[in-house]
Amino acid sequence: MSKRTATDLPNTTSSKGQAFSKVSTSGNKRENATNDEMGEFEDAWEDEIESDEDVVDNAKDTEDGMDIDEVMPPIEESDELPSQPDVFLPGTHVLGKDEILEADDSVYIMRHSMNVNWPCLSFDVLRDNLGDERQRYPATAYLVAGTQADTAKNNEILVYKLSSLHRTQKDGDESDSDDDEEDADNLDEDAILEYRSIPHMSGVNRIRAQPLPPSTPLPPVSQPYYTASWAETGKVHIWDVRPLIESLDVPGYSFDKNRVNTPAFTIDSHGRAEGFAMDWAASGPSSLRLLTGDIHSKIYLTTTMPSGFNALSQPFLSHTSSIEDLQWSPTEPTFFASCSADQSIQIWDVRSKGRKSVAGIDSAHESDVNVISWNKSTSYLLLSGGDEGGIKVWDFRNVKKKGTAGPNPVPVASFSWHKAPITSIEWHPTEDSIFAASGADDQVTMWDLAVEQDDDEVGTGMASTPAGGQDVPPQLLFVHQGQKDIKEVHWHPQIPGAVISTAVDGFNIFKTISV
Repeated sequence: MSKRTATDLPNTTSSKGQAFSKVSTSGNKRENATNDEMGEFEDAWEDEIESDEDVVDNAKDTEDGMDIDEVMPPIEESDELPSQPDVFLPGTHVLGKDEILEADDSVYIMRHSMNVNWPCLSFDVLRDNLGDERQRYPATAYLVAGTQADTAKNNEILVYKLSSLHRTQKDGDESDSDDDEEDADNLDEDAILEYRSIPHMSGVNRIRAQPLPPSTPLPPVSQPYYTASWAETGKVHIWDVRPLIESLDVPGYSFDKNRVNTPAFTIDSHGRAEGFAMDWAASGPSSLRLLTGDIHSKIYLTTTMPSGFNALSQPFLSHTSSIEDLQWSPTEPTFFASCSADQSIQIWDVRSKGRKSVAGIDSAHESDVNVISWNKSTSYLLLSGGDEGGIKVWDFRNVKKKGTAGPNPVPVASFSWHKAPITSIEWHPTEDSIFAASGADDQVTMWDLAVEQDDDEVGTGMASTPAGGQDVPPQLLFVHQGQKDIKEVHWHPQIPGAVISTAVDGFNIFKTISV
């Protein structure tokens, strides 16, 4: 992949580049003056009333008898700029008791926050018919999510329609544009959140929608659009959410609730062992494959046939602890990768006998490997995020096959910016050097591996280390904050640069000036 220097990018940690700044909420109030202490008014210029005698005397001092005012020195304007809010740098600064984070909207093209009834700790982006590479605003997005409610009976599968996603208003925008359409894009209106729901009788650990190839339209309402949910009960349910999307788009559209509220298929292979790992793959509209992994280190494959879904009974076994994440290869239809709490990453071929991994990285992280992401453009690159907060980039060309001698592979890149477990990680859908990650330290970070630091940039800008702080990697493009307990982050594949994150306190959807 091509390289670019850090100077090619906006400085995301300057006062205008950092997503959030630190402001105080404990300003001193002005003291009110009491009525009994009122004094007499004072003339700010202390003008004195001249007597007639003074005027006559002064007239003698001038040739024509005119009164000449004293020339006052010009008022000097201060060159000092108004003070800027402090830039909040995670890992370096700590919020005080009366301090809050305030977003700097000058670094966002779009930023919206949405609260929901129950936390949705897993979601996926649904494809729509509004086109690819969308740049116009207001934007619209469709999501599918699963809840973690207070009781099992209150849980739901939710299909959201997010509309009226306008551009972010920027204070002090000096650009003069006569384009009426652009002005309409910048209307200061609230986003609209609509939804349809399916009852789900347990909490949803993870939810994933079937993949649709780029530039492929949404299937007609007569054809299914499947979504799989990993339930706390140990079952994996497959739902057809296409009628719910139609009801959000077509006023008055009604569907058969009994059919929609009943799973198209339920995978019982895991027994009562719950899990979190799940990934779809598709060789065509009628050739779907779904991988699911549980806390007992077992991975099961479910395929489709003309008659419907078929859950294979023999599990894949090589891990020794909970399966945390699964990823199909974007180019090889029989290969997939897995990561586990046993600190390893394994590579599998579904054709191999014995259902054992064919290659692997035994000590990929110092603790649990929580998440992985396979690069769709450069198929030999894999991202991993660990429980220790580390992010690593692996080159599969350096991973040795099982039973062969050779040194243990080392990551081609490693970052330790996050100070808490990595909860989600995902490559950009089209840019092979860019990825996003979220952590339990309430950060969503955006990175570009193509950025290189020049020797003459050391000690300046992004390369400088604040007093008492950590180094800011030049590859770190942006830090988004403001959510609590962030669980998942996804790029929107049809809105370039748009990122969606979910946390205990709801959803954020945003697009930055950095990507």
